[in-house]
Amino acid sequence: MDSRTFLGLQSSHNPYRWSMEVTSRLITHGGFLFGGCGLGAAISALEGTTGRSVVWATSQYLSYARPGEVLDIDVIVAVHGHQMTQARAVCHVGNREILTVNAALGDRPFDRSGQWETMPVVPAPTEYRNRNRGGLAENTIAEQMDQRMVKGREHDELPGPDGDGQTLMWARIPTVIDGVDAATLAVLGDFVPMGVGQALGVRGGGNSLDNTLRVVNLVPTEWVLLDIRVHAVNRGFGHGLVHMFAEDGTLMATASQSCIVRYWKEPASGADAEKGS
Repeated sequence: MDSRTFLGLQSSHNPYRWSMEVTSRLITHGGFLFGGCGLGAAISALEGTTGRSVVWATSQYLSYARPGEVLDIDVIVAVHGHQMTQARAVCHVGNREILTVNAALGDRPFDRSGQWETMPVVPAPTEYRNRNRGGLAENTIAEQMDQRMVKGREHDELPGPDGDGQTLMWARIPTVIDGVDAATLAVLGDFVPMGVGQALGVRGGGNSLDNTLRVVNLVPTEWVLLDIRVHAVNRGFGHGLVHMFAEDGTLMATASQSCIVRYWKEPASGADAEKGS
């Protein structure tokens, strides 16, 4: 399965119009479309329409798409040059705009390259067990991912003291076996809100306000190391970024976000679950 199939993204007779049904495997435990899936779908549509690879894409999240709704994605090409395309994707359910994505796409020949950000030295993902989400992953995007915590706290270890702002986690989407592309990294990179909860030492995270993916170098890898760095939380908002490394240490992309900080709503259990409360 490739990332487009995983997201359920469909083309239409119009090369500038794409659509995707919001299913349970694409939603958060809050019951709405996971922001990384929205950005990933927009990136895939932009690349499909222009025939070029994303250099950067930035999304602004405006509203929520719920399970059963169909997200339509309209691609607008603003500038199409010899090597670069500047475009945007407007993602909406009916006349309700959900997110807007601006992007640059293309490739340029240049005789120099380099990587100055280095991957933290950590054991292989096989050395860790899958992350315990405390029941929050059921019927959500988290159920579609393998997440193996390298530096951070499990659900039952929270609440606790403040962290140092860094969380390290191996992650993958096991059913996406055709290689890690920009759309996959958009999904995997949407973890600043989780890092905020880790930094504050609370059972919480937040709703993304934005996400900017900058694609550096896509290489074959099964697992992606997420180096999540929360810079600050203030006025009810959190800010941070994620470096995404292949298993061989290649920096594939970075993702930066701001989010509304919230406490998690714990899943109902026992008598409360029977009453549906």
